[in-house]
Amino acid sequence: MIGPLTEQAKAEVTAAPPAADPLPLGLYVHVPFCASTCDFCAFYQKQPTADDIRRFLAGLSREAELVAWSRPVTTVFWGGGTPGLLSPRDLARLAEITREQCGGPPAEWTVELAPNSVTEARLAVLREAGVTRVSMGVQSFQPELLEALGRQHTRGQVLRAYDRVRAAGFASVNLDLMFALPGQTEAEWTADVREAVALAPDHLSTYCLTFEEDTKLWVKLSQGRVKLDLEHEARLYEATWRQLDAAGYAQYEVSNFARPGHACRHNLNTWRMHEWVGLGPSAASQKDGWRGGNVADLEQWLAHLERGARVTEDRVAVTAVLLAEDALIFGLRMNAGVDLAPWRRRAPAAPWRKVEETLAALQDAGRLMRDGDVVRLTDRGRLVADSIGAEIMGAFDVGVASA
Repeated sequence: MIGPLTEQAKAEVTAAPPAADPLPLGLYVHVPFCASTCDFCAFYQKQPTADDIRRFLAGLSREAELVAWSRPVTTVFWGGGTPGLLSPRDLARLAEITREQCGGPPAEWTVELAPNSVTEARLAVLREAGVTRVSMGVQSFQPELLEALGRQHTRGQVLRAYDRVRAAGFASVNLDLMFALPGQTEAEWTADVREAVALAPDHLSTYCLTFEEDTKLWVKLSQGRVKLDLEHEARLYEATWRQLDAAGYAQYEVSNFARPGHACRHNLNTWRMHEWVGLGPSAASQKDGWRGGNVADLEQWLAHLERGARVTEDRVAVTAVLLAEDALIFGLRMNAGVDLAPWRRRAPAAPWRKVEETLAALQDAGRLMRDGDVVRLTDRGRLVADSIGAEIMGAFDVGVASA
């Protein structure tokens, strides 16, 4: 059991660290393969054949050749899908493609794994490749809730997988949990958090269940078979924050908690609106003044690559104003908050008068606090971080339109 953090240690996690990496560059690889689709999942995925995997790996190599790699990669993140669905041999090939783009060992390399895909052989390949961080999608330890989510693993598989990951010696291990599940009680959620903490991971991500369109859960919601309970969600949020703080995990983002030195650098760089390259079907990129994504279809993605095309979907120019808007929206989700001063200098054309009016109203409502130019959400604000993000977005839209 990890003891409570000292105030100094907590500050180390939650404070905005100095920009140690000049112009950080992230690399995200989307592995679009799963054995089955969970009821809540809206990410692009499919059940693969051996030929699908072969063509996917060849496509990744081709796509990487189309990228202008202007500097070394700082952080790598393999998501999905389930990267662990690949065989050890295919994981080794994926790692080889990744390393060819990095220009040296990345400071952090995360791989998402499902508990039932964790084997000693796969872990050995990942360790040999240089992976530093494993993120395991547990979601719950309760059999009934796992079944309700359409998850294919059991509590026993989670515990065995965790032991294997720890024995393999990765520098950092994260567990993903979900709350506000249909039928989940506060006692059940508290028990899930307690069991996760007992394993002593370095990082915990606790996500409130969201109902994404085109998922099985969305259909159930639209049919009235499950219902939203915002007050229940708020109680679970607050209970989580108290429980993890007492267990020695500092909250550094609405849904993310870490021991000192274990905050996810890849995600931090993304939330701060640095640059990243996305490879694979549906992967998003933000680099060289453009933002967009790959088509969420393996066959179409491969066809685009044959024509030398990538980042074909929702492609927009990344202006200083757009970056300032997103830096504020995502930055307010972090406990460190946002320093407005550098963004005012970088984006003088942004509608700062309208933004300041919105921030003042949020402060008056007790949802935001500020220390000079640094603005942060209060606990009340974090409970409604998504709606506050929408208000910020509205301020930028109205301000730009009236300018």
